[in-house]
Formats: sequence, structure tokens, C-alpha cells
Amino acid sequence: MSIEESLQTPWIPADPTPLPEYPRPQMTRPGWVNLNGWWDYAILPRNAAVPQQYEGKIRVPYAVESQLSGVHRPLLPDQRLWYKRTFGDPRTDAQKSDESRVLLHFGAVDYECQVWVNGAPVGIHRGGYLPFVFEITSQLIDGENELIAAVWDPTDTQMQQRGKQVLKSGGIWYTAISGIWQSVWLEVVPALSIDSLRLTPDIEQHTLRVEVTLRGAVDESVRVTAEAGSGGVIVNRAEGNPFGLLTVTIDPPHLWCPEDPYLYDLRVRIERDGKGLDEVGSYFAMRKFSLLRGADDHLRIALNEKPIFLFAPLDQGYFPDGLYTPPSEEAMLYDIEYAKRLGRNSIRKHVKVEPLRWYAACDRLGMIVWQDIPNGGLIDGTLVAGLTQILGFWRQDTRRLHRFGRKDKAVRDEYVANLKGTMDHLYNCPSIAIWVPFNESWGQFEAGKTAALMKSHDPTRLVDHASGWFDQGGGDFQSRHIYFKKLSVPRRDHRAIILSEFGGFSLILPEHVWDKKRKFGYRFYDTKAALTAAYIDLLESQLKPLIVHGLTAAVYTQITDVENEINGYLTYDRKVEKMDAAAVRSVHEGLLWEAGVLPSMHESSGSQ
Repeated sequence: MSIEESLQTPWIPADPTPLPEYPRPQMTRPGWVNLNGWWDYAILPRNAAVPQQYEGKIRVPYAVESQLSGVHRPLLPDQRLWYKRTFGDPRTDAQKSDESRVLLHFGAVDYECQVWVNGAPVGIHRGGYLPFVFEITSQLIDGENELIAAVWDPTDTQMQQRGKQVLKSGGIWYTAISGIWQSVWLEVVPALSIDSLRLTPDIEQHTLRVEVTLRGAVDESVRVTAEAGSGGVIVNRAEGNPFGLLTVTIDPPHLWCPEDPYLYDLRVRIERDGKGLDEVGSYFAMRKFSLLRGADDHLRIALNEKPIFLFAPLDQGYFPDGLYTPPSEEAMLYDIEYAKRLGRNSIRKHVKVEPLRWYAACDRLGMIVWQDIPNGGLIDGTLVAGLTQILGFWRQDTRRLHRFGRKDKAVRDEYVANLKGTMDHLYNCPSIAIWVPFNESWGQFEAGKTAALMKSHDPTRLVDHASGWFDQGGGDFQSRHIYFKKLSVPRRDHRAIILSEFGGFSLILPEHVWDKKRKFGYRFYDTKAALTAAYIDLLESQLKPLIVHGLTAAVYTQITDVENEINGYLTYDRKVEKMDAAAVRSVHEGLLWEAGVLPSMHESSGSQ
């Protein structure tokens, strides 16, 4: 057995139904059926017909390449992965007579997924990171129902969004994931039901704007009510027709911040002629992210109109046993809580979209999120293109961007659709402060135009339009990646200054590595003490002095080792801390105090 086959986290998924938690924390209903667990599977040539026989069992929702799937083999671009299982009709007799609808939800499937119920096609979805839903009521029969899904994934042979997945992993590129990798579930809803919510807090006006989208036939007799609560007590409510915007007054608002991540409850319901039709539970926070020019004339990131220094680890969201999918809820929480214990107030989620429960945990724990949009386009060659900037010889080269970006309009359109879909999907998450459309030059095109589109689509958050390179002068930040030279800030322009990647200091612990032969890092140390000392010196002598020169945020690479990368605070299996955590936390808190963050955060908490 190789190291990569034996390396596991301490968490074992529940069996037969792993990840049993409700998948959508900001729009909950009591009635649902979890379809996670053991399904039949087969891997066949891409053009083959529906299999007559299946090869064995696969554990959903773990990617076929992962240990926890029970299969642990790659899906190649010329192959198709087939899934099959049965399920019962989740409706009661009363719900059948009321013409209730049955929805089939997929949290995320990479990349192209086609679905049949009882032999009838119900839909197809493309894109590896966003949820999708099919209404399957008319396909259901009494007794056992058959569900089949077929998945094709080109990984890095085409231009679609894929993050760091490659067929041949190594260095900063990781094992591909294919197929179902987030929860699958059924939900019964009324014929007229709540389809989505869009929640926008306004701390100046002391209000929450609630936009409700309905599924089904709507008329003027339908009424929509939004009711905000705190500690079991109703704070305020608003009522209106289904075609308008509800505004709930929250006065005085209890503001959300990392030290005091206060969340309000929200109930939204619809009724006709006084009869309740549907109701969902949700939550929200009163907070505002913006830029603020300080007394020193530097632009700073602001939370609730007070300057804040964001200090984050880079988080790839990989596990050695589950790959993209955490083994359990406890495993998912561990990395966030560890970053919090180290004195961090934010996390940069790197070129991956997590399950909604991850963002809910950040909302609840007070962890501010920088959210990357997963990259696509061509990767080969872009690191060479960017190396000149890393070494200090950078120049803007739009011709190179065109060469390595997305030249085909259909590919660009798919990226933009995915970008907007991601922003809409995560819009309600209070913890997200920054959108990152392009990391370095991976698939970058029209970055300035993209930043303007994002600011228009979501004016409530900040945009890092080109994290690292190539800077096109757009967005809210001058954003630099520095690994091989002394930390510095660029000449000031009309934007704030952030160091969106740095560090990458590495330590090899042979019994806790993915691959004993291959390793990747930016600077290597032999002992925990040496690594800790070098890290503290980097922060004290290089990072901290930049704050007075306008630096307003920094991202250290990274929270855990990932496959061949061994530059984490934690080993890849999460079993060993590679630095002295107490010493690291102390220097982190000192840095935040120096930046004036902890006092301002403390002042901004509580009722205003």
C-alpha cells in the first residue's frame, strides 16, 4: 500500500449515510430525504449505452478518485461514470392529494451530469461547483423508484472551470475529482413554494432587504411574510405581495464581526387567503464590507465602517481520504476552527466552492472569507508567464493573456455564467467579503471588465480582480503574490494594497506526507522549531512593517499540506501541527493589535 493510499484524517464517515446534515442552512425545511450512501457504479467508454450490469458499489458523495468512495480510481476524459440507486416516493398520501412536488437536489457534480428517473430523462447539468435541482414528480411510481446519473469529466483536457485538478498531479496541481462530490437529497414542496431568497443587510438604514422568488403559479392573492428573530424573540416583520421587495427594520442592529459573529434568525412564509402554503428557515447578519481612507491617507478594508486588517491562510479544501469532500462535518469544521485558534480572522478559499455548510460555519464562527471563482482556461505555461513578476521583472503583457486565456467566446460565456452563478449561490453568506475572479494568469481575460461586472452584480462586496498577476488596473485592490523575494508593497494607486499570497515555508514529516519521493515548497526547514522561528521572523521583520505603508490584508500559504505541497501549518492528514501554535497565535495577535484590528473589532460588536 502506498503512502497516498494509507494517509487518512482522524475522521471516519458515518455509514451507511455519510454527511447526514441538512445541506442548505439558509433555506431549511423539516421534510427531506438524504440519498448519500452506497450506490451502484460502472465506468464505461464515454459513448457506451446505459450499463446492463454494474461493477460494484460507490459511496456518495465522495469523488470516484477518493479513498472514501470505495473505488479510488481515476475517471478519464474518454470514459463515463454511471451511478444507480433506488428510493421510495417521499410524499405522504396527503401531499400526493395536494399535488405537492418532489425535487431532486445535487449539491455539486463534476463536470457534466445527465439524470434519469425510472428510465425517463429529467435533465442535464454542466459545471462542477454549483448545485442543481430537477423536479421529478411526474416520473415517480408507487413502490421503488430507480435513479440513474451519468457523469463525464474532461478534467484538464478542456477549458472548463476545474480549480487545481489535473490528470497527472504534482507540485501545486492536485488529484482530479470526478462525479458526485456533494450531497444528493430529495425534498417535498407544495405546488407553490419558495424557490430562493436574496438577503441584503443595510447597516446605515437599519434594514434587511428580502427578495423572494417563488416556484409555481403566482397571483395577487399570494402574500409573503419575512420575520426576523433574535434569541427566540421576534425582532420585526414585513409583509407584501410576491412581486415586490420586503424590507424588515432591524433597529438597533447588532453588528456581525469576527469577535462577535451575531446572527439573526429569519422565517419566510407564503400564504393564500390566510392559508399557509410554504415556509422556510434562514438566518442573516447585519454587517458591511467596504474600503475606507484612513487618517494616514491609505485605503483600508473596513468592516462596519471601521478599518480592519484581514489576515488569512490559503485554504485549498482538500483531504487525503475524501479529496474535495470532507470525511465528516467534524472534519470540515476542524480547519476553520484551527485557523481561528491560531488567531486568524479570515480564510481565502482557493479556486474551489465549498458546500453551503462550510460557509454557514464561517458565518457562525466569525471567519471572514475571500472567495475565489474556480479557474479554467489553459494552465500549462501560465506559471512561466508569471515567474517574471515573482522575480520582480513583471510587465503587463495583454498578448500573453490572450494566448493563455480563453479565446473562444463560448468558453468565456461559460466562465461568466459560472461566475454569476457562484455569486448568486453564495450571496446570502454574511462571512464573504471579497470575490476573486482570477488567480494569477490562469485563464485570465478581460479582468478589468470582469471586475466591473462583479461590482455591478454584487455591490455589497469587494473584488480582487487579478490575484497575483496580471494586474489590469481594475477592482478594489493592488494584489501581489510574493514568495521568492523580500515582502514589499507596490507604488500606491487608486486602490487598496493586499498581499494575497506569501510564505509557503515547508517542513517534511515523513510519516505524514502524501508522497515520500516528491515535495513542493518555497523554503524548507528541518525542524518544527526552525520553521516556527523563520515564520515569526517573516511576520515581524517583513510583514508587520508594511502595514503603515498601506498593506490592509495578507494571505499566508497555507492552512494544511496538500498532496506534494508540504507548506501547511498542519500535515495533510491533520494529525500534526508543524509550528508552535502558542507562539504563532501570539505573533498573530500582536500583528492584529498593531494594525488596530482587535480594538476596532471590539468597538464594533454589540448593539449600535
